[in-house]
Amino acid sequence: MEKTERPIVEHHLDAEGADQLLLAGVNDSNIQELARLFGIRVVLRGDHLVLSGELEPLERAVPVIQHIIELSRLRAPFDAKDVARFADEFESRGGVAPAAEHEETRIALPGTRKVIAPKSEGQARYMDAIQRDDIVISIGPAGTGKTYLAVATAVDALYKKRVRRIILARPAVEAGENLGFLPGDLQEKVDPYLRPLYDSLEDMMPSDRVQRSLEDRTIEIAPLAYMRGRTLSDAFVILDEAQNATASQMKMFLTRLGLNSKVVITGDKTQIDLPSSTDSGLLQVERILQEIDGITFVYLDAMDVIRHRLVKDIIRAYRLADEDGDSV
Repeated sequence: MEKTERPIVEHHLDAEGADQLLLAGVNDSNIQELARLFGIRVVLRGDHLVLSGELEPLERAVPVIQHIIELSRLRAPFDAKDVARFADEFESRGGVAPAAEHEETRIALPGTRKVIAPKSEGQARYMDAIQRDDIVISIGPAGTGKTYLAVATAVDALYKKRVRRIILARPAVEAGENLGFLPGDLQEKVDPYLRPLYDSLEDMMPSDRVQRSLEDRTIEIAPLAYMRGRTLSDAFVILDEAQNATASQMKMFLTRLGLNSKVVITGDKTQIDLPSSTDSGLLQVERILQEIDGITFVYLDAMDVIRHRLVKDIIRAYRLADEDGDSV
């Protein structure tokens, strides 16, 4: 029996008013990604995008392309990785558009020409919660922007003089290596655990400004244990990798909160490196603080991952393995 060829359909989408460079991407990377994702041909002709291909993939592609045309009209930055993420979101939501970016959640960082904006509905909820509430606890897998968006919001608050200082903390918990075997003094031993916080800062502030802020303690990066006995006022405080804080450390940290301060706690329940006999403080606060007014829990998932597209697939594979009882 001969295979019946499906007819090729052509469809035109109006792109008038869109930033064409943003729409097409560098070296047409966005257009090429659309063609790869849906198996169709995409050509930008003047103020129109011309799509051609079989009807079924064309119908799936149209709402995604309409979405990025609208983003291009708003001059909202995106790239080929975002295009792939939009396609995933449309598919998972049954063709419903992802949440539009809110102007009030976009952060323009002086000195770096960076504009930080939520790239998913979950990230938008997260940034809204940080701006609204005094304590925000964000739980989700790697790559969802938990730390990056918190640091960006903290830097923005510092620039706008809403706080006088930023304090970034992490538990110095061993993950397969022993601190005692690392070279150097105590600070040099714990610095590798704090390096991701330095990296986030250096991506958002000029390096000389970061160095000055660290020297005058406008910004402080320290192991969680160093928070004991302090009162943190007029500060934006971030506890990263909170799944590795013990229950007593978490209580100690939360009770440091002073006047005019904001706390963001981030963690991933699937990456607890504490000994099996030790309770995670993150799991405990999830059980006991849910009903307190002014404390907001924000849950992120694979749909909020903004790293390499394979990270999303890896997270899903591990989740399925856990569900099947095939965890390590």
